[in-house]
Amino acid sequence: MSTDFLIGNVLSTVVRKMVLQDIASTLESMGKDINMYRFVPANIFYGQDEFTNREIDDKRVVTIPTEDLLASQVLNSEQKNTYDLILHTLVSNEAGAFFVDGPAGTGKTFLYRALLAEIRSKNMIALATASSGVAASILPGGRTAHSRFKIPLNADKSSTCNVSKQENLAKLLRLAKLIIWDEALMFTKHSIEALDKMLQDINDTDLPFGGKVIVFGGDFRQVLPVICNSTKEQQIDSSLASSYLWSI
Repeated sequence: MSTDFLIGNVLSTVVRKMVLQDIASTLESMGKDINMYRFVPANIFYGQDEFTNREIDDKRVVTIPTEDLLASQVLNSEQKNTYDLILHTLVSNEAGAFFVDGPAGTGKTFLYRALLAEIRSKNMIALATASSGVAASILPGGRTAHSRFKIPLNADKSSTCNVSKQENLAKLLRLAKLIIWDEALMFTKHSIEALDKMLQDINDTDLPFGGKVIVFGGDFRQVLPVICNSTKEQQIDSSLASSYLWSI
């Protein structure tokens, strides 16, 4: 990596620090601190409190594309109704869990981006997540749900997210006004239940999802039924029948 920073007669010690700062920035975007890995002198860049503040500040200054700020003006009627309902719930300081259902290409992502832009333009924290890296990359400041919430890879009914009340991520989640989780149908119910339990715990409340406004999204038409111990022919027949039912 150091060859990327070799410009003129730069001292090797300076190049090394530039490389470490680049690595630190990447780790920071993933919610990690370079000091956790102990391959540099202790607190070479900043201490734990400063790391916490920087992570929160970074979420407040996510770049908001101009087209996203204007998106609310061109929403169709169904998008506008959803947009207004979610914002009303948030402004009223009420808890709310929503699911945005729609086939591919009907504007779910457009709606998410409009919501994110509106919340962030008011200097509030909105977290954008998705089940896959590809879907997350479409959302400004997006992260995968596994990365953001520390959901176990093989979640079961007893699983919970690996987030304690005292850590940086818990503080960020408590400050978040809106959470969006796109392609949520790619996860099992145990993963979503793990998130629910974690948010209730860190917010000290029994309200669903810790009293947060959370928006799930996805397309049930893309989720094919799975018949355990079935033959290939039985599975194909079941998938075709499911696709036919959705079409009517």
